[in-house]
Amino acid sequence: MLVSLGHWQDAWQDFQQIGLTYVLTAFIGWDREKEAHSAGLRTFPIVGMASCGYLLVLGAQPDIAAQSRVLQGLITGVGFVGGGAILKEGATVRGTATAASIWNAGVIGASVALGHIEIAVMLAALNLFTLRALLPVKNWIDKKNNPAA
Repeated sequence: MLVSLGHWQDAWQDFQQIGLTYVLTAFIGWDREKEAHSAGLRTFPIVGMASCGYLLVLGAQPDIAAQSRVLQGLITGVGFVGGGAILKEGATVRGTATAASIWNAGVIGASVALGHIEIAVMLAALNLFTLRALLPVKNWIDKKNNPAA
């Protein structure tokens, strides 16, 4: 059976969307990997691509109800994956920013799949800004609140 040219054009567009998702989420994963967090360079792109892929398989004209169910499942499922990044050590809880970033990676993938590239880029940029630029502020607040540490 021959595959039509239109199918390959659609496949190329899907490939571009998945590739963009990969790049946007890999930057966040790289940041987490550098900081030696529980999830990093492999987890973030996979979560983003999977989220993008789940919506892409619905096709170009998805049923809104089906799309809604897929989004609901992604929100829950990616939240579950992110929950695995949260670590409790005594009275200390770590990994909440990584968990939130994993959840955001899912939204980045969904945004790309739904054609909202500007939202995906903004989410990725703000995620990186929050992790990098606000870290010194967080450390300063933590030190101020707990000078013995």
